[in-house]
Amino acid sequence: MPGLVVIGAQWGDEGKGKVVDLLTEHAHGVVRFQGGNNAGHTLVVAGKKVILHLIPSGILHSGKFCVIGNGVVLDPEVCIQEIESLKNQGYLKNDQQLLISDRAHVIMPYHRAIDQKRELAQGDGKIGTTGRGIGPAYEDKVARRGIRMADLIDPAIFRARLKEILPERNLYLKAVLGGEPFEEEAICSQYLEWGKKLRKHVCDGSEFLTSQLDHQKRILFEGAQGTSLDVDYGTYPYVTSSNTLASAACTGSGVGLTALQEQWGVLKAYTTRVGAGPFPTELSDATGEALREKGGEYGSTTGRSRRCGWLDLVVLRHAVQVNGLTGLVVTKLDILSGLEKLKICTSYRLGTKILKTLPSRVEDLLKCEPIYEELAGWKEDISQIRKTQDLPTSARYYLKFIEKHLKTPLVLVSVGASREATILLRKPFERGL
Repeated sequence: MPGLVVIGAQWGDEGKGKVVDLLTEHAHGVVRFQGGNNAGHTLVVAGKKVILHLIPSGILHSGKFCVIGNGVVLDPEVCIQEIESLKNQGYLKNDQQLLISDRAHVIMPYHRAIDQKRELAQGDGKIGTTGRGIGPAYEDKVARRGIRMADLIDPAIFRARLKEILPERNLYLKAVLGGEPFEEEAICSQYLEWGKKLRKHVCDGSEFLTSQLDHQKRILFEGAQGTSLDVDYGTYPYVTSSNTLASAACTGSGVGLTALQEQWGVLKAYTTRVGAGPFPTELSDATGEALREKGGEYGSTTGRSRRCGWLDLVVLRHAVQVNGLTGLVVTKLDILSGLEKLKICTSYRLGTKILKTLPSRVEDLLKCEPIYEELAGWKEDISQIRKTQDLPTSARYYLKFIEKHLKTPLVLVSVGASREATILLRKPFERGL
């Protein structure tokens, strides 16, 4: 079946939004399968910036269906604001273009309060959460005390579920975290109003997507965050609360494994990370600051500045392995223009050991020293180049170095923020061509 997964191969913020927006031209629809509004995708269309948090990037293309899958935790207020913003900009003219799985879990106000109180209590040990309630919502999902979209659009069921759940959440919030409890009726009044507005979008996402695949419709599965933030295979505990890997596309959208034809991993030409956690190649110098400023490395969701560093092939080798990547997408290659020398981390030194793969313990990763290879840089502006053979020799070598060491083919290179600033090396949904 013609399914293509696009995931982040680093710590998120790799430019997946632009890539999915570009590839949507070749697809019939796009699915977001995990995460919440802690993720942000920044798109530049006709010189205008569009920022999305929940709705798949494909929404900017008329005639393409977009699905928020069951693996997403959804804040109804944020979703409604995003819908209204898109409509005000001339998008989403047909409400049926956007579908929301009835099995997606809902972020409640106590989830946000718990998230923020916990982070505040951590002091110097902060994880770096956005405080939007994503983690606590996933906790309640696993603890079987969550509220789903199917509940939200049925007032009687929503009231019954909230009446059962709220006393325990209020007790925990007040007695353990020192927060203020929430009033049941106030939540009901607001959330049921949001439920009315979203009802027209809610459907059985699994049934819809399976039907589309049965009719050979080409579907893009859009990941949020990045591989090294995966709750199982990331730099735990400095991770997000969901599985960010390509395999999560199935469980997070309700399709079978046979739906996935390809897995493309998106990576920046350098490395960034937001929030706390280990970052072996981080640059706390003028070069790191230059990358941040030239690359506009500030979170589209939080506005927080991103930590910047050299490209890390250990992190990327791990991503290739756990995702089964069939293609590599390199973004922001243009940001490296002007640097005389470039460094790429090929392995780590941990004591007397040389590591080619990520250690599972964060304590070990914090002790790792990057081992670099130095490459020549280039001075030319490459933002107008549309063929790899027209790139400077050093830029072509940089890309070949990545491809060779990761043993995975390059499929797309981005040399600027706009849709047009792209070098497409292989069409999506045409593996092997």
